[in-house]
Amino acid sequence: MTPASPIDALPDQALPTSRIGNDLRGITQLLVRGITTTADLAESVHASILGVPAQLAGKPRSEQTRGIPRIAYEGVRATANLVGTGIEDVLARLPSHWGHATTSPRREAMLAVLNGVMGDHLAATGNPLALPTALRINGRALPLDQQVWPSTLASPSSRLLVQVHGLCMNDLQWRHRGHDHGEQLAAEHGYTAVNLHYNSGMSIASNGRAFSTLLQQLLDGWPVPIERFAIVCHSMGGLVARAAILDATRQSQAWVQQLDQIVFLGTPHHGAPLERAGNMLQTALGLTPWTAPFVRLGKLRSAGIQDLRHGTIDDAHSRDIPASRQLPAGIRAYAVAASTQAANPARAGRVLRGDGLVPVASALGQHRDPRLALRIPPSGQQLVEQTGHVELLSSPEVYQHLRRWLG
Repeated sequence: MTPASPIDALPDQALPTSRIGNDLRGITQLLVRGITTTADLAESVHASILGVPAQLAGKPRSEQTRGIPRIAYEGVRATANLVGTGIEDVLARLPSHWGHATTSPRREAMLAVLNGVMGDHLAATGNPLALPTALRINGRALPLDQQVWPSTLASPSSRLLVQVHGLCMNDLQWRHRGHDHGEQLAAEHGYTAVNLHYNSGMSIASNGRAFSTLLQQLLDGWPVPIERFAIVCHSMGGLVARAAILDATRQSQAWVQQLDQIVFLGTPHHGAPLERAGNMLQTALGLTPWTAPFVRLGKLRSAGIQDLRHGTIDDAHSRDIPASRQLPAGIRAYAVAASTQAANPARAGRVLRGDGLVPVASALGQHRDPRLALRIPPSGQQLVEQTGHVELLSSPEVYQHLRRWLG
């Protein structure tokens, strides 16, 4: 699978500015956190080894050492925190106008990956590197909280298309290998394309709620009557969109009544095997006293990544799984799955491998339990062969399906 290029996007001058001081503060916080976490892990392993005789006698395992080792580990943590605090104090005293620079597609891509891996931690600790949720055009956020925001739209049309990116990605990466599905649909079929930009490390349910709120603001202020409203999602973005629809249905938000169509590209509706493997590894590490301290490394996986284990879109999913799986009857849904293989007529009936990340059945919303199936009609399900997960963004075949469904 070829990764999306972080520089296959807009030129730097089309992007907003960022403050270098905030980036440095965020990096400092991460470095301090990394040092203290490493010290905690080393001390826990040290304590586990020293405490084996006591554990054999039935005493509980201790996470901390004693005596001189304890003083040494505490010293490492205290020094790291002291240095970090000093650096932050210096950065806070810099003039507010210092260090502004135009951001770049490469920086945007790196921030997207960082947030995908540990975005919930960044948000919980107030780290400046945590990405805010926003609807953007050409990398710039629409100021929906201001009454004059519709004037920022160059040429709003009666056809609205909202694109939702996947895990560890950003809205600029809808442009892949020189092609952007939304941009092409805008040129050929008169859509105005708007992109959701979000912290993919947050839980899918929380991102869905934020997305729902933004969509209501967007439609409330749209300057022309809307004749068609569609959402196109890639990967995790499909789960975020479904979470938004679920929240809007429960909250009786008007926008969900205006939504005509939704298209899922490689969405893991029933989970992704790699995250299930990560959870199994975390469980296995906890089986022995020598590896148990490393369980905390597995817990560093963001809430968004952990939600991919089963395709969780609802905080209360355990109480109402079947209902939360279904889309409102008035929304026409389509799904595209990809396989890195090509179908072989000589092996009819053989299940094709997925796109490298998402199995075919999961991407199409198919499930052996009919209560959990997404019930997308067969005419709305398409399989694209010899295509990887990211290549769904630039596939001519995928675009032809989009053009047929949305045109």
